[in-house]
Amino acid sequence: MSLSASLANALSGLTASSRRAEVVSSNVSNALTEGFGRRELHLSSQSLGGTGAGVHVDGVTRAVNTALIANRRLADAEAGNSGARSSFLGRVEQLIGTPEDAGSLSARLANLSAALVQAASRPDSQTRLQAVVDAANQVTGHLKAVTDDIQGARMEADDAIRIQVTTLNDTLGQIDRLNAEILAQRASGRDGTALMDQRQVLVDKVSEIVPVREVARDHDQISLYTTGGAILLEGNPAVIGFAPVGVITADMTLASGALSGLTINGVAVPSGDDGVLGGGTLGAQFAIRDDLAPSAQSQLDAFARDLIERFETSSVDPTLGSGQPGLFTDAGNILDPLLEEGLAGRIELNALVDPGRGGQLWRLRDGLGAPAQGNVGDATLLNALASALSDPRVPSSGAFIGAQRSASGLAADVLSGISSARQQAEYQQSYSVARQSSLTELELADGVDTDAEMQSLLLVEQAFAANARVIQTVDDLIQQLIGL
Repeated sequence: MSLSASLANALSGLTASSRRAEVVSSNVSNALTEGFGRRELHLSSQSLGGTGAGVHVDGVTRAVNTALIANRRLADAEAGNSGARSSFLGRVEQLIGTPEDAGSLSARLANLSAALVQAASRPDSQTRLQAVVDAANQVTGHLKAVTDDIQGARMEADDAIRIQVTTLNDTLGQIDRLNAEILAQRASGRDGTALMDQRQVLVDKVSEIVPVREVARDHDQISLYTTGGAILLEGNPAVIGFAPVGVITADMTLASGALSGLTINGVAVPSGDDGVLGGGTLGAQFAIRDDLAPSAQSQLDAFARDLIERFETSSVDPTLGSGQPGLFTDAGNILDPLLEEGLAGRIELNALVDPGRGGQLWRLRDGLGAPAQGNVGDATLLNALASALSDPRVPSSGAFIGAQRSASGLAADVLSGISSARQQAEYQQSYSVARQSSLTELELADGVDTDAEMQSLLLVEQAFAANARVIQTVDDLIQQLIGL
């Protein structure tokens, strides 16, 4: 081999060693950087006329486990979905309250029952009659507060959907632009791996909102599909549409058209958690707005209906006239079974017995339709009211088993249903988070191994020294030739 060929070989070796040192240092410095894929330098031997002509740097690639990343993304979506569900159900459970909680629905019903019994023992006591009114108002106030919060949660979910749809559209646009930039970098022969890192972070962001599958295309391009089969990015990004509302009431549903669903490129698509964009945090918000919250509200409305019906018959209060509401009313009116949606937010104590609204306490003792006060020692009606509250009856509506329940028993069933759903959601969340953590750890373990990178750096140093030694030797030979 000639001196010039030896020198060229050594120089190409120095270039390759220098480039490899850059790659190793980049790996070590970005070991904890989100979305960073470990770099690998690819080399090949060069020959000229059948004679070795050094080393050629073919390029740098990202070494990532695409299958592992895909599974981790699905786990991210599932964990976000189950977490949102569990959080909402826990919120409703806390609002209703457990029996041992002094401010719970069960405790307020127990206070009302106790107040009626105490008033029956002293029907002439204005203080005890007022205690019945106060206890009844606490029951209706509690139902209204829970209803307001549930509808508020639906509003929050609707706004969260708006924010996530905006984020989804913006992120898909950014991924599309990165695709174009990566293609341009590749066409010009430059390294586009840093842009691929940025793109991976953005795809991870999308996958939390909607579970996606990344499909590799030619020239380092990618396409995105949801697990439900919707195309999010294929050449051009899809445009997701959603129209938020200003206020949500109990009677507003997606089926009635009062609430907005999703569109993809202007075409309406199924918008539930089992729809083409379900499975992530976006689907969870739809589940809260259109399924979980209405279901909880329906149970509360059924309880409110049962409470009204218990006192709306002449068998309890013989003084009630036809079409006259009983102790509890639907916003002052008699119950209309066809208008049950949101009843828990409208139920209130009959104003005829509430001094705060112009009523008279004696009507609790003598009857809502009584023309005048009767015997102040007569506890017949108060005993009937107490019995109506505790007597078992089958509720007229709601997803309850067809067994007879007292008012407190029905309240316990409402809480039990919410608690059971919350426990199931927490179990699913626990599984999802554990799976997510395991896959994340595997992904990190499959990333940059700093010990291995430092060993590679030692090999780079040895290669660099060897090539430098060749150059020095060639230089000495040239100097000797010149000196002849």
